[in-house]
Amino acid sequence: MDNFLSPEFWLAVGQIIMIDILLGGDNAVVIALACRKLPDAQRTRGILWGTAGAIVLRVVLIFFAITLLQLPYLKLIGGALLLWIGIKLLIPESGDEHGHIQASDKLWAAVKTVIVADFVMSLDNVIAIAGAAQGAGGEHQMPLVIFGLLVSIPIIVWGSQLVIKLMDKFPMVITLGAMLLGWIAGTMMVGDPALGAWVPGTATASAALHYSCGVAGALLVLALGKWFAARKNHSSEPAA
Repeated sequence: MDNFLSPEFWLAVGQIIMIDILLGGDNAVVIALACRKLPDAQRTRGILWGTAGAIVLRVVLIFFAITLLQLPYLKLIGGALLLWIGIKLLIPESGDEHGHIQASDKLWAAVKTVIVADFVMSLDNVIAIAGAAQGAGGEHQMPLVIFGLLVSIPIIVWGSQLVIKLMDKFPMVITLGAMLLGWIAGTMMVGDPALGAWVPGTATASAALHYSCGVAGALLVLALGKWFAARKNHSSEPAA
């Protein structure tokens, strides 16, 4: 019970919710596209069943991700992927990324489309949420993951348009979210079992290294994201 009252637990909950809002915005688009041809009477059922199936699948994937992150070098790989995901958040998107989502007028076909599409798109969420859950430590990682996902469901399904408008109006939200992913990546990588021999033995020095790597990861994502964004904007400008 004490773990549920600790600041680390609620910090990790907040991180999971923010990650799912930032990286889960596409889920609302996928759900809408897959269910758009359903009759009105079935559309709500399609949305609810598709969302439920996608969440269950994601919990299973995160369970395996948390287990695999105990193996040497996998936190380094996962952290590197998270750094890239954070950088991509800061790069302007182009084109219709959801043009391949096929709508169906059959309930279970639409539900299957939602679940399969979410599986394909969920790698970033899975790695980021697994990394955030590890920050809480203890034996409550999976309850933490499930709680964070359950809290974020209504935000994604019913509040996605509001979130998207807020992001458009306040781009700093996306920047802070990308830096959060960099922070999680840095703290994840320094905790890789393969680096155990290089991590200081004292608690104070270890904590200092942990936070320093988190700050370094956040700043690296910010710097590289802005650099790539500037290059993309420059290349898209029409020649004089």
